Amino acid sequence: MLHVSPSSFILKPAFAKIVCEPGWKWHKREKPLQNYDLFYVWSGEGTVVLNDQPIQVGPGSCFLFRKGDHTSATHNPQRPLVLTYIHFDIDEPVDEVPGPYRKLEETLDFEYMLSRYVRLFLIKAYGAEEEARLILKQLLIYLLRAEKETPKEKKVSHQLNEVIQEVANYCLQHPGLPHKVEDLAARAGLSPRYFSIKFKEIIGQSVQSYIIKTRIDRAQHLLLHAGMNVTEVADALGYRDIFFFSRQFKQYTGKSPSEIR
Repeated sequence: MLHVSPSSFILKPAFAKIVCEPGWKWHKREKPLQNYDLFYVWSGEGTVVLNDQPIQVGPGSCFLFRKGDHTSATHNPQRPLVLTYIHFDIDEPVDEVPGPYRKLEETLDFEYMLSRYVRLFLIKAYGAEEEARLILKQLLIYLLRAEKETPKEKKVSHQLNEVIQEVANYCLQHPGLPHKVEDLAARAGLSPRYFSIKFKEIIGQSVQSYIIKTRIDRAQHLLLHAGMNVTEVADALGYRDIFFFSRQFKQYTGKSPSEIR
């Protein structure tokens, strides 16, 4: 669905966010589903049966039912389900479809989009259908992205990833500063040891190697495009020993600074 135009989404009038009554049941129908149904559990607990396979559901449970699926569901009357469902069709060929079920771990963005979709029609907002199609595609992309992520036990949290990337970008923007691991770790709000481990895991290089690389990359640019000589470049990038700069430059590029210039 990544390459499907939002305009190809056919929105069905069957959509809502509901709090299921204690005696609620979703009975299996003789005819299978005739379109797609995005089905999301906000809270509660119950069982959804998809094509004769029972699945225990709770907060974050998300289904994408397809044409031809047979479905039914029950829930715990003491903990009734609160759910959103959205029926839709697509009038062009689809190259990739999210899986039929997954339990979402990070739900904030997904739930915001679901709420926005329903609210557009409740308030009869201008351009509701056009925006709803865009949101629907975003929801499906979100599910596809979640499927392609590294398994939870191996992946780094999204927030930690952003923090490390921000520090790496800071080093990239300021290659001439005397960066120390302790200072960068403090910037990230982490201990130096944990910061160093996660930095290498996310960036693919040790902190020190990355710092040197950013300086040498910047040095090459200055030598080639800024009209600066070797001494000026070394000084601009915080090197007090031009011979050490030249040696490190050659170690990383295979050439001396004077050869580059």
